[in-house]
Amino acid sequence: MTKITSYIAIFGATVLLAACGRGNNGDLVGAPDRPTWTQSEPYGTVFINSGSFQIGQSDEDVFFNQNQTTKTVSVKAFYMDDAEISNNEYRQFVYWVRDSLAHTILGNTIEDEFGKEYLNWEIELDWSDPILLEEVQELFFAENEQIFGRFELDVRKLNFTYKTFDLRGAADNRDENRLRTEFIKTHTVNIYPDTLVWARDFAFSYNEPQAQAYFSHPAYDDYPVVGVTWEQANAFAAWRTHLYNAYRVSKGMSEQGKFRLPTEFEWEYAARGSHMSAPYPWGGPYIKNDKGCLLANFKPGRGNYTDDGGLYTVKTYAYNPNDFGLYNMAGNVAEWTSTAFDESVNSTVHDLNPDYKYEAKDEDDIVMKRKVIRGGSWKDIGHMVQTSTRTFEYQDTTKSYIGFRCVMDFLGRDLRDF
Repeated sequence: MTKITSYIAIFGATVLLAACGRGNNGDLVGAPDRPTWTQSEPYGTVFINSGSFQIGQSDEDVFFNQNQTTKTVSVKAFYMDDAEISNNEYRQFVYWVRDSLAHTILGNTIEDEFGKEYLNWEIELDWSDPILLEEVQELFFAENEQIFGRFELDVRKLNFTYKTFDLRGAADNRDENRLRTEFIKTHTVNIYPDTLVWARDFAFSYNEPQAQAYFSHPAYDDYPVVGVTWEQANAFAAWRTHLYNAYRVSKGMSEQGKFRLPTEFEWEYAARGSHMSAPYPWGGPYIKNDKGCLLANFKPGRGNYTDDGGLYTVKTYAYNPNDFGLYNMAGNVAEWTSTAFDESVNSTVHDLNPDYKYEAKDEDDIVMKRKVIRGGSWKDIGHMVQTSTRTFEYQDTTKSYIGFRCVMDFLGRDLRDF
């Protein structure tokens, strides 16, 4: 390289570096124009700070099932619904899916700046308008399936489609030629609750009024939704995420995170509140307060469902909350978690944000489709409503005593950071 060529190269590099440093005096100040960030508490949730606790039994293992071994673990901060998802909250999901199908049939779409079509939600649908009902009649039962000629929605058509990304599979992948689409899974779920669980769950028992009215009648709006599968609970969380973040983006804010089912370890940590060694969310070891009142909705005695104030479920905000402000973490309805059930999971999971997931395939053995449920229900005895008691149900099963609540990850260390 000649002297003049070397000079030009050095001069060029100097100009380039000067251009890169323009406006920041050559200091490391981070990338400019990052979006502003505001951490907000989703409506109806409470903040659960990071913490360590001892998972597992805090009382005698009366069933000797050996699936509650103790272990100290730590969990990251998160938001959790302060009560179980109610019938009316779930109905908002049902109505959204119904309306989206109607908008699709009617062709109510708009294009964005890139030519992509979206449903036009600014067009309101009047479901009392006979003209609208005629235009979307394919969403209703055919005439030969109607009772007394009533125009009733065919709930078999209420399917919700969403996508998930297999982050763990992508992290474990070592083949750079694999396409991103291989880690994207499309889920299509019928989201209407199984209202017939009330008639199916109990042999030789008259519960038909519950089957006919529990989800549809306004008298039960504030009661926990039941008859939902694990897949339906996940679909609800995906829809709620879309609803929440779409609003934030429309207001110029960043997306905050996603709603999901809690892991069973998050659930147990939240249920314990500040009573980390006690058997019940309120402390313990007793199931009555000093006035003799039962502290949760469960089955306090053989054949006795009413002494706690409820025959079946009760409202989601019944009884007193635990120290974290969470209602009915014991009893009322058992709750789905995201965790796959394994008897020895406590011995194998990590002690930092522990979890155990398995995405069961249709062809898998039924034992691979077990998901952990926690909290016990209105039909269970006192042992089942203890914070450490763990049991399971199959992911495609619906029951009159299983509901759910959601969590959202907290993006940071502590609320005091904001």
